Amino acid sequence: MKIQPQLTRQLVSFQANKDRVGYRWFKYKEAYSASLVEHLLHKYRISEGCILDPFAGAGTTLFCASALGLDSVGIELLPIGGELIETRLLLERSVSKADLLRVRQWGKEKPWLNNVVELPVPTLRITNGAYPPDTLSCMERFLGACQEENCRVQAILRMALLCVLESIGYTRKDGQYLRWDHRSGRRQGSKPFDKGPIPSFEKAIVAKLQEILSDVEQKPSMDLFSQPCEAGAIRLIPGSCLDILPTLPNDEYHAIFTSPPYCNRYDYTRTYALELALLGVDETELSKLRQDMLSCTVENRSKSLLSLNREWSGPIGIADELELLQHILAYLEDLRDKGALNNPGIPRMVRGYFYEMACVIAECERVLKPGGLIIMVNDNVRYAGASVSVDLILAEIAECLGLAVENIFILPNGKGNSSQQMGLHGRDELRKCVYIWRKI
Repeated sequence: MKIQPQLTRQLVSFQANKDRVGYRWFKYKEAYSASLVEHLLHKYRISEGCILDPFAGAGTTLFCASALGLDSVGIELLPIGGELIETRLLLERSVSKADLLRVRQWGKEKPWLNNVVELPVPTLRITNGAYPPDTLSCMERFLGACQEENCRVQAILRMALLCVLESIGYTRKDGQYLRWDHRSGRRQGSKPFDKGPIPSFEKAIVAKLQEILSDVEQKPSMDLFSQPCEAGAIRLIPGSCLDILPTLPNDEYHAIFTSPPYCNRYDYTRTYALELALLGVDETELSKLRQDMLSCTVENRSKSLLSLNREWSGPIGIADELELLQHILAYLEDLRDKGALNNPGIPRMVRGYFYEMACVIAECERVLKPGGLIIMVNDNVRYAGASVSVDLILAEIAECLGLAVENIFILPNGKGNSSQQMGLHGRDELRKCVYIWRKI
């Protein structure tokens, strides 16, 4: 375990993407930065072959690897990630000058303002009332006007809309849930929340279209009108990595660079509900997505891992024998039985997280070429005063599965605790880490 001063919080988060061409369009808060991927790929001299990201998110690993001439494969469950990746690929490789000119005309002429055709904005129960009435009307006319464009222009316009949903509405993504501004009329908590100025739809969408077009025109690897660059191929596989990984061939990938959901109760189907609703995900599909996710929220039911793959008895048995993990689970289950946890689903979630991660790590080891690296970003967590050393538990699982744990790089500044944790149990700074494992 080594503290790495160069691994700042900004680098190992979305913060460093805010000014990066192509990466700044959508605020994918759970992402690490493109600079982190570039730094570690260069550090370990990964300059050939194919990179795998089993939790691809908005595609940071995929596009960084491609820009360096590496092929990449990403697996992503949430449709919002897939939409962002596919549309960015479209912009890089498939649109014409006429398509971009038409998008530019939308930013200048604003054809939705005079459009009489309105297309209703899809909603979910948790997104009802998310936008000011004038904004909602503009969105409906924008969607209606989009129907007059070809499929490529429609995709770009839809992505631009996805990228501004949070800024133009009453909600803000705050960890485990959507936080509602007091202007929405929804009561949430004892203290009213004010997210600050909410821009008009026109201002937000025009600025986003200009930003996208500016990035397309200035980024060398996105130069659509010169000779094709030597960018690596990008392949996206939609779905859960628990379903997809077992279908991939043995010894195929030169490296795996990823960040799984953390064991922190975050429900991404709620925080990205606005985007999922716009993409047409209904209540039934939303519930299925929540259950298909790696167990990271208290609403995840237990998965029958052996029913998914009979070959997983090995990693499940390893998790059964991990002393630290079993002590933590016993502690949490005892607190649950005494009614001392703020949510009785926490022990089930923590158990599911580590058992599912054991299966994911086993599959990653199988598909990795001998000598290949797994680079993983993750955080430790804390429940009921117990600091859960995610880094050490996963490292022990990795070693038992035949991987060499070369380093656990620790960020110089750890993560704080919730006010509730500190009030009851005191402060215990949690490690934020980057793991480096190698297939022997």
